[in-house]
Amino acid sequence: MPATPTDTDVLVIGAGLAGLGAATTLREHGLTAIVLEAADRIGGRAWTAYPEALGGAWFDMGAVWLHWAERNPLVPIAQAAGDTLLRSDELRRKRSFVGTREATPAEYHDYDDAWARYEATADDLLRLLSDAPLAAVADHRPGDPWALTVEAFEGPVICVAEAEQFSLRDWRRNVLDGSNLVPQGGIGAFVARRLGVGLDIRLNTPATRLRWNGPGGRVAVETPGGTLSARAAIVTVSTGVLSAGAIVFDPGLPAEIQQCVEALPMGLAMKVALRATGPDRLDLPLHCSVDRQVARRGDRLVPFQCWPYGRDYVQGWIGGAVAWDLARAGEAAAVDFALAQLRTIFGGRVDKLFSGGTHLVTHWEADPFVRGAYSYVPVGNADARVRLGQPLGDGHLMFAGEACHDGLAGTVAGAWLSGQQAAAEVGRAVRGR
Repeated sequence: MPATPTDTDVLVIGAGLAGLGAATTLREHGLTAIVLEAADRIGGRAWTAYPEALGGAWFDMGAVWLHWAERNPLVPIAQAAGDTLLRSDELRRKRSFVGTREATPAEYHDYDDAWARYEATADDLLRLLSDAPLAAVADHRPGDPWALTVEAFEGPVICVAEAEQFSLRDWRRNVLDGSNLVPQGGIGAFVARRLGVGLDIRLNTPATRLRWNGPGGRVAVETPGGTLSARAAIVTVSTGVLSAGAIVFDPGLPAEIQQCVEALPMGLAMKVALRATGPDRLDLPLHCSVDRQVARRGDRLVPFQCWPYGRDYVQGWIGGAVAWDLARAGEAAAVDFALAQLRTIFGGRVDKLFSGGTHLVTHWEADPFVRGAYSYVPVGNADARVRLGQPLGDGHLMFAGEACHDGLAGTVAGAWLSGQQAAAEVGRAVRGR
């Protein structure tokens, strides 16, 4: 690599939560950083929009919650700034259905206990096996009426992967606990308002080539606007972007790192919001979650948030293989699928209620700067997250993001913490340890 002036101490590629966490930590350590962001906004998959289709109300297109608030590093930032944090679990009313009828009190109690039974069986399996598919848990609980419902939630809905493909060990390491908070006005708006202040962020500046392992560990990043150099780089783009080769690495990444990228494919979560055209509220309270018992593997679970914050729409969450299929089929197919799911519970009144109404469908699969929702781990690759986050070039090149965090994978908190950890490692490298 030819000798060129150093533009900054560290180049951070991506202004999602990992990139913002990295740049903030570097600043705290007295290092300079330039953040290169391909999109026209910061936040990555934390994005609050105000869609006309939903009457201009704030709507989080991607991330929604500050998960596990008791250990989430973003919660004290919001609290220190005086932001209002809505307690989602306390606001939400819950309705679960068995077929077309609401669950009985005994069934609700059994459903609540099902998660503990599921986790205990998972722990029993993992004491005997190095790994297994998530589906193995329900296979070992054939008489549990809620096991397949938990599987449908924890696989396609929460972890955006099919239970037959998804690593049980990775799931157990990253299963979420604690309470969930929502910043008033949306999590994406909170990120845009609070987490980029004072950082040198270059929007609309995609990194196309990263030359690394130069003299002293120096790096250079090519963009359409020119080349910047630094003493180190932190790459925080999604594994979908890495797998697509959108950034060329020179020299090429070591085979074991490329294997980690391929072992962390992107799953897909699709939100479908349907706006009502009449006064019917399906006999549900406002801000109500709706789900149903899954009786057979292969039946799709689409949980709905109905009338959130008293608004006039319902929002369904579709994950896994079906989300990819619907993305290819188009928005009309996604809307029809969501309506069909509601119809199985509420019957024909659904068609009358939403006839002629507007809708919104998210399209993270079509975003070239993301290419999916977040990563998942296929069976047998449970160490891929940790291995991808290991330092390269004596710590002058690091990867970070939700895919690299083992404990809060797939969350904004995991991405932020991963960026902080990468920044600490890079800081030691550029200071000569």
